[in-house]
Amino acid sequence: MTRLFHALAALILLAAHPARAEEIVLGLSQAEVSISTNFDGSEILVYGAVKRDAPPPEGGKLGVIVTVSGPSKPVLVRRKERRFGIWINTDAVEVDRAPSYYAVVTSAPLNEVLTRVEDLRHKISIPRAIRSVGAPMNIANAALFTEALIRIRTRTDQYQVIEEGVKLDEDTLFRAAVRLPAALTEGDYATRIFLTRGGEVVAKYDTVIDVRKVGLERWLFNLSRENAFLYGVMSLIIAIGAGWGASAIFTALRR
Repeated sequence: MTRLFHALAALILLAAHPARAEEIVLGLSQAEVSISTNFDGSEILVYGAVKRDAPPPEGGKLGVIVTVSGPSKPVLVRRKERRFGIWINTDAVEVDRAPSYYAVVTSAPLNEVLTRVEDLRHKISIPRAIRSVGAPMNIANAALFTEALIRIRTRTDQYQVIEEGVKLDEDTLFRAAVRLPAALTEGDYATRIFLTRGGEVVAKYDTVIDVRKVGLERWLFNLSRENAFLYGVMSLIIAIGAGWGASAIFTALRR
């Protein structure tokens, strides 16, 4: 009787969670990134394969999307206006949550491999990855502040959209290179891979890239958090020494 009960339970679980027709098998060229004093960026190779228990389903074309997201935190975005001949800050909106870094790499144009509904559900595109719920009542066109944040971070390579950056072979093997800029925030970088057909997500895989400071960078970071006074005094001494050294060099060159 007990065996019959377990068999029935297993059948119920299988019925509730049917086997996926397509699954993702993933690898990373490196799962950890170390930020040192001479760190000038890095490149992560994301590669994998599509595992199938049956022939590929007919219908929509297979698409692959890779996203890498840095730690999220609130961001205050200010609007500047020229008044009386000078630029001054006027309105300000706090974006509730924005990733410090965000990259989207796709095997085809994003609007071809992902529908708006699926984008809304999984928050894949950059605007969907940013959470901005409310703004002060006196602010008109609050959405412009989020657009400005995206524009600024895109210029500095913190936000990236690389369409057709995923190389897909025989609808089975895929690979993509993700560029990490020099100005990285320490933390866990959530990495997601989506398989789509006809713009709908059919499989998903999640992993994490660990980004940490090492060496002198780590020591200075810990010092600034654990002993702010000593860190400030040391910074002041270095600034005075650098100023004195520059003055001495210019004086010697004039002679």
